[in-house]
Amino acid sequence: MTFEHPRGTRGISRNPLLTPISKWFNKIIGSQIRRTGKAFGTMPSLILTTIGAKSGAERTSPVAYFPDRNGNWLIVASNAGAKTNPSWYHNIAANPQRVRIEVDGHTHNVTAEELHGAEREAAWKRIATESTRFAGYQDKTDRQLPIIRLTALP
Repeated sequence: MTFEHPRGTRGISRNPLLTPISKWFNKIIGSQIRRTGKAFGTMPSLILTTIGAKSGAERTSPVAYFPDRNGNWLIVASNAGAKTNPSWYHNIAANPQRVRIEVDGHTHNVTAEELHGAEREAAWKRIATESTRFAGYQDKTDRQLPIIRLTALP
């Protein structure tokens, strides 16, 4: 299982001065997900808890997901089309066995696996068809958006 997506050369830029606002907004969205199961309009969303790649501290992020056909969850490291992957991607890459999600009122310990090749292409085709938002994120950047499968641990 490899996590290997490099940063792109183009994509949206994030103003570092907005970081405190983003953290506050993520807390609000997290509360909404816990109440409704959705954060971004009608898009199913979950709370992703990872272990910081550098800090070792727990980090939570609201993330949209797509159910796969085997009862797993697919998440896309889109970072809204930025040229860099989101922080949670690096955390998962460093600790793929130490991931937890809250979804539909339940908490699951999961393992994370990045999809590659034909499996990734099939998943991306489905995601881009179901969500013009994610298709648009891919159009904003030249990096290939990583798709991560989260599988519940027994």
